[in-house]
Amino acid sequence: MVAKIGFWKRRRHHLDKMTLKELVVAYFQYYAIQAYLVVAVAGYAYALTSSASLGRLALTGLAAGLLYPLAWYGIHRFILHGNWLAKSPVTAPVWKRIHYDHHQDPHDLHILFGALYTTLPTVALVSMPVGFALAGWPGAAFGLATGCLITCFYEFCHCVEHLSYKPRNRILARMKQLHMAHHFHNEQGNYGITNFGWDRLFGTLYTNDSRPVKSATVFNLGYDDAMAERYPWVARLSGGVAKGTPRDRRREAA
Repeated sequence: MVAKIGFWKRRRHHLDKMTLKELVVAYFQYYAIQAYLVVAVAGYAYALTSSASLGRLALTGLAAGLLYPLAWYGIHRFILHGNWLAKSPVTAPVWKRIHYDHHQDPHDLHILFGALYTTLPTVALVSMPVGFALAGWPGAAFGLATGCLITCFYEFCHCVEHLSYKPRNRILARMKQLHMAHHFHNEQGNYGITNFGWDRLFGTLYTNDSRPVKSATVFNLGYDDAMAERYPWVARLSGGVAKGTPRDRRREAA
């Protein structure tokens, strides 16, 4: 059981009803963000006090920064949106936590952050091997630290994209527009969070001028009544298959 402090002692928080200041407070009090920052500091301290070449460590950081967007594009598209995870009683609870719940209610801050038990190992798997190849264990630690800092950046941008707030920064406003289309228009595209270059390269980017038809599965990722009848584990954990929009469901539950 993770101890909850400050902001997180309260039960539910929805970004469409929060201010930017409230988000910043919540962000730095969230245990996963704190864990990423601790790992980053420890990784950099170990790497920079070792005898490893600073040039090789810098290459490790650059490689981690370049690999990260591609890795998360692939994870988001083929794993998080592959509802094959719902077809096993072993993986169904993980899929429900790491992405199904987020699409069920995109503004719920409690489930917007990635689950630490899945995200941190994934960051390590993406960032540590290239670091180890370049500079041994100090490089692996430097790569992991860089991956954790990038994850913090991604998580904050992701929160802002769901916040009831219009970014003044043109780039952030564009990111928000593309991500909101992913959640509320058609989930089969715009898989990037902060970087949509891979969407453009692989043909999954769409804008207001090139939108596909509105998806009937944008809130359930294809986990409907028929799928729940055959693979019931997510439905059992969720109290059934949710109907309607997230706002409608929150109104009914109130």
